[in-house]
Amino acid sequence: MKNLFARIAGNLSSPQKKDGTMPAPQPEQPFLAVGDLHGRADLLLELDQLIEKTFPGWPIVFLGDYIDRGEDSRSVLQLLMSVSPAGNPPVTCLMGNHERMLLDFIDAPSQSARRWIRNGGLQTLASFGVSLRQERLNDASAMNATRDQLVEAMGAEMVDWLNERPLSWQNGNVWAVHAGTKPSEPMGSQKPQHLLWGHPDFPNVTRHDGQWIVHGHTIVETPVADRGRIAVDTGAYATGILTAAIIKPNDVSFIQTAAR
Repeated sequence: MKNLFARIAGNLSSPQKKDGTMPAPQPEQPFLAVGDLHGRADLLLELDQLIEKTFPGWPIVFLGDYIDRGEDSRSVLQLLMSVSPAGNPPVTCLMGNHERMLLDFIDAPSQSARRWIRNGGLQTLASFGVSLRQERLNDASAMNATRDQLVEAMGAEMVDWLNERPLSWQNGNVWAVHAGTKPSEPMGSQKPQHLLWGHPDFPNVTRHDGQWIVHGHTIVETPVADRGRIAVDTGAYATGILTAAIIKPNDVSFIQTAAR
């Protein structure tokens, strides 16, 4: 059988104190953090096989953006709904800004349709068997009808599951969020907009409280752990490379699906 996983990549020992102050990651328990899926159910299943083989029972946190852009958002959501923090392994699924855009569309179709569709919503609608002609985006009755079709196809359980997604998850001095944080604010005071969409200071300003942030949202060519930030969104929907960070005390490394 063809080996679908080409490499364990980006090994990094003790990614700490480049600026003289940042301590190393110190999770209370080793865990994995998985980057943006964007409708790639095939890659989710591939990565799951590798995790099960190499890290059985380890806690896993998914960093959001399960839908849009890729072709199989429905299957991704169905798969993720089958796991939970109480399961074995324990799995936590955060909310991403694309889930937020879908929920905004459900809440206010006319106001939110254009933004969501512009960012990959058409592919999500198609995965649920719902079609939309873009020239009707300004037609309120058409948007309401599209919303109703989508909600019916998703079902109340799935809509409720999406609404219940947390915005952050903590393990020791490592926080998992979708997009980023405001570096000057304590983690307990972060605004949802910064966790979901990021903050201008996040890429360049190092936190001074010793907290590491593992995140997706911003595509990177190579996953990296540096100065308190662990970036794992490798553009899976386009590259075929889905990345997970393996986070242990004093150590961060990465596993990936093979590019194709």
